Order: sequence, then structure tokens, then C-alpha cells
Amino acid sequence: MITDYRLPTTDYRPPVTQKEVITLKIAILGGTGNEGFGLGYRWAAAGHEIVIGSRKREKGAGAAADMRERLPEGNIVGTDNLSAAQQAELVVLSVPYWAQEGTLDSVKEALADKLLITVVAPSGEKKSRVHTLPSGLSAAEEAQRQLEGVTRVVAAFQNIGAHHLLDLDYQLDCDVLVCGDKKADKEIAIQLCADAGLRGINAGALQNARAVEGMTAVLIAINIIHKVKSAGIRVTGI
Repeated sequence: MITDYRLPTTDYRPPVTQKEVITLKIAILGGTGNEGFGLGYRWAAAGHEIVIGSRKREKGAGAAADMRERLPEGNIVGTDNLSAAQQAELVVLSVPYWAQEGTLDSVKEALADKLLITVVAPSGEKKSRVHTLPSGLSAAEEAQRQLEGVTRVVAAFQNIGAHHLLDLDYQLDCDVLVCGDKKADKEIAIQLCADAGLRGINAGALQNARAVEGMTAVLIAINIIHKVKSAGIRVTGI
């Protein structure tokens, strides 16, 4: 369980002489893809235990071996998605939208009471144009509906490009919009943003993920038009 993984309140004053570091065992379903792999790499570098999941156990194991080669001190293993979800305290969904429903069905029982953070951003035939799902919901809301009564879903990292994630010296100049229905759940995601070298911002209810997921297509269009690779979002005024 991860109920103790919380950011300090405004009244909290940590000890000056010692900083408590809380680590999690994080499963990344679809962790062989660029974004899932990149986020896992940064979290492993921050001290978290990483379990890379894939549809095929050997593919997950191969990605883990690659990550350990890049980060020998990291605590990293790889397996199939179900085994990864069973081992972890927290689960990250990083698969293409078309694979979301099937992946969640295959691991549903293993997700009981484990927070799910989804980075899924649906795209249509033209990825640079906003795609509206037939349900009218966001992919994150569809995931929550599918997992109703099992666990809670938070949406984050949809607008983060994978291009620089493997360069730990690179300063990622963008914010992460975090959507969810419980503040405590969003605080966990916001802390993971910080662990990856990003600023996470509470962006309201899970319903707001509709706008956040759509912004991914806008950023892809900006990348194409301006011939760049890592357009992002920066929130001002806070």
C-alpha cells in the first residue's frame, strides 16, 4: 500500500540534518515504449524500484537489461504486464490507446487498491489533430470506469515528450498537468514528477484530462510546424 507516500503539509518543517527519502516499487505497463522507458529510467535514477512490464515477459526483461546497462546502480527488473502489476506498489499505464482496454483487463485483479497513473493520450489518424473518443470521455476516464470499484486513476505526463528523458543532465523545461478526483492521489503523482525532474501541477478533476490529452495533439502540431522535438507546457502565475 502507498497511503503514506504524501507531500508535506505547509505546516511541516523537515529536520535540517536529515532528509527522508521514500521509495516505491513502480510497475510500468508498456515500459518498453519510449515514454514509459524514459520515465522509468528517471525514477530508477531517483532511487525507486522499477518493474518494466510488457505483453511478452522476454521483451520486458530485455528492456530492463538495457536500462540496467545505462544505470548499473538502478534497482530494475522486467517481466510481463501482469507479473509487473502484481509485484508493484504503484502502477503506471504507458501503452497506446488501442491497447488500453485489453491491458487493463489482463491486470485488473492485480490493481486492487494500487493507484494507477495513466500517461495514455489517444490520437487519431492524424496525430497532430485533436481526436475525440466515441465515448466523449478522456482515456483516463474510460480507464477509471473500467476499474470502478478496484482502484483510482490519475492522469499525468500526457504532454511530456520522450526525446530528452534519457539524458539525466537535461533540464526538462515543461510542467506536468495532473488530473484526478482525490488530492492525495494527485500529490503522489506530483512527487513522481519532481523525482523525474519535472514540476507537477494539480490541474483539477479527472474530467479535465479530456483537455490535457487533447493538448498532446496540439504540441505535436507545434513540433511539426516549428521543426522542434520537445514543445511543452509551462504554467505561469503560480
